Amino acid sequence: MRELHLDGSHISLAQFAELADGPVSISVAPAIRELLARAREIVGRYAASDQPVYGLNTGLGGNLKHRIDPKDIPSFQAQLLVGRSGGVGPNLPEWVSRAALLSRIIGASRGASGLSLAAFDLMLAMSARGLAPAIPTYGSIGAGDLVLAAQMGAALIGQGEVWDGGTCRPASEALRAHGLAPLELEPKDALALANNSSITIALAALALRNARNAMDLAQGVAALSGEGYGMNPSIFEARIHALRPASGQEQAATWFRAAIEGSSLYADGAARSVQDALSFRVMAPLFGAARTALVSAEKEIEVELNGAADSPAVLVDTREMLSTPNFHTPALALALDTLAIAHVHLATASAQHIVKLMNPQLSGLPKYLSPVGGASAGFMPMQKTVAALLGEIRLHGQPASLEAIPVSEMVEDVAPQTPLAARKLVAQVDLLSWLTAIEALVAAQAMDLRKPASLGPVAKVLHKAIRAAVLPLHEDRACGPDVATALNAINSREVRTVLADIGLKSRHYA
Repeated sequence: MRELHLDGSHISLAQFAELADGPVSISVAPAIRELLARAREIVGRYAASDQPVYGLNTGLGGNLKHRIDPKDIPSFQAQLLVGRSGGVGPNLPEWVSRAALLSRIIGASRGASGLSLAAFDLMLAMSARGLAPAIPTYGSIGAGDLVLAAQMGAALIGQGEVWDGGTCRPASEALRAHGLAPLELEPKDALALANNSSITIALAALALRNARNAMDLAQGVAALSGEGYGMNPSIFEARIHALRPASGQEQAATWFRAAIEGSSLYADGAARSVQDALSFRVMAPLFGAARTALVSAEKEIEVELNGAADSPAVLVDTREMLSTPNFHTPALALALDTLAIAHVHLATASAQHIVKLMNPQLSGLPKYLSPVGGASAGFMPMQKTVAALLGEIRLHGQPASLEAIPVSEMVEDVAPQTPLAARKLVAQVDLLSWLTAIEALVAAQAMDLRKPASLGPVAKVLHKAIRAAVLPLHEDRACGPDVATALNAINSREVRTVLADIGLKSRHYA
């Protein structure tokens, strides 16, 4: 059982992602409970007044001008959740649902949502029992997750389905089985449960956790390729990068110097060329820029995770309820799109490494890295797989945040499409991981054929991991299964420990 103490402290993406891996026992500081109680008093005062407050005593979207009588506000709550549960498609993975529920708990604890203590406590109980509302894939455009979050909220009143131990079951049945009763909604509960960015945050958290892991491996494998290629290591010289310290470039160059330290690349006369192809020469600028994009996206999601996206928001200090634009998430959408574009640059360089390692005129190694030659295909067939992966990676690099149409009678006339940007990034990262595994397999073969006297720490651990799982290629064989095996091998704890150590040594992993 994972544990979280809510006291208003900042929660990092890494902490959040780890908590979403399973049930979470959440304790709440007395000051947070007092804050929630004070917010509820303010909600109650506005609910009993004649002052219009969006979604509390007015309709939503195009129904903004419709006023709800105070006596009808309680019954309007269930209508809001059920009536707006319009998501479609397969359910999002259980991890995303757990993360979405956890995100709503963290967001509600800031006090601005005005969520009732009964609703808050039911979410805590569900989290502790490993229950998470089942959420369809399609329905949010990133201007709040209203349609999908409404279905998440509906689970608290026994509607829809809930993830329970890896399978979906009716929400009412799951609550009953775990000794929980469906929620009796109070004023503003429905809007607090529905008008937030919890699904966007969950999807982005999954994308960025996977992206950091994939980028770590891609950078390590690039170092392996450089050694297999026999590249000129002078390109990482610190004085060169100090001449034009573009974002992240000096840190990346420092990382690569640490990664190939002790390599025979540095032996007198070891460099095969005064200048290598750009895909090898510009690794520091490429990974520096990509790391910068990754860190920027991580910062944006932490803003969302630790902020209050509710509208209207309860301002406890001044005892007000005000409409906000905080549900709109263009900063995160743009950051995710930028990272996806950065991945295209990394993938293109990776594909070029693979092709050049197989070209004897460029690498000085046997054609297609086949030790037997003749009619042997060696690794050449994998070039088509590389081209296929690169095509899809480029497709997923197209910006999602440019796509929007007006909805709700032209009231909601712009949208950042942040969930789409996140889901697209998840798929792209998976493709990038397969490409990285192919590069690792090809680079390991190049290493076997070149037989360098010594390797840097990164190439050494990667080559060892691959060869412990996959034999070198002699006669032609099916290489597809080898790629999957190699991907598992380079994801080992030993490899990641070395990569992390290099990152700490070079201060590259901010």
